[in-house]
Formats: sequence, structure tokens, C-alpha cells
Amino acid sequence: MAGRGKDKMTAGILGILLGGFGIHQFYLGSVGTGIILFVLLPFCGLGAIDGLVEGIMILVMTDEDFNKRFNDRTPASVEFVFMTPKE
Repeated sequence: MAGRGKDKMTAGILGILLGGFGIHQFYLGSVGTGIILFVLLPFCGLGAIDGLVEGIMILVMTDEDFNKRFNDRTPASVEFVFMTPKE
């Protein structure tokens, strides 16, 4: 772990198990995205689907990519895992 000290396994499991509530996004520092997912959950379940997909994406991401994306920089307030981060 480098920089901000976020753990890939923790983020991925949070995404899969609690992703519908946006917990993995809060953990990774993207609070705006966490709030969006939390609001979408009761309406149509899109937050849960997104959380599952993002959790899997985080777990299959290489350690180098994860660290570059979430530890070596602070994510934007609204930044989904499947988005290309702005440098």
C-alpha cells in the first residue's frame, strides 16, 4: 500500500457486498459518487448493480493500476470505477 493506504481487497469486497449503498466509494474517497449510489438504491436497484460491477472491476484490477488510481491520487468527488480518471 502506498500514499493514501487504501486496500484493493477491502474496496472490492465492500463494492460487492455493500456497493448498493455506495460504501466502497466512500472508502475510496469519492463521496459524491457514494451519495449518488445511495440515492439510486431505493428507486431501481441501479446502485446495487453498479456496486457489484465496480467491486468485481476493483478485484481484477492490477495492484499497480489500483495504487495509481486510488492511492497515489485523491479521486474526484464524482468518479465511478469504470470512468477514466482525469489527471
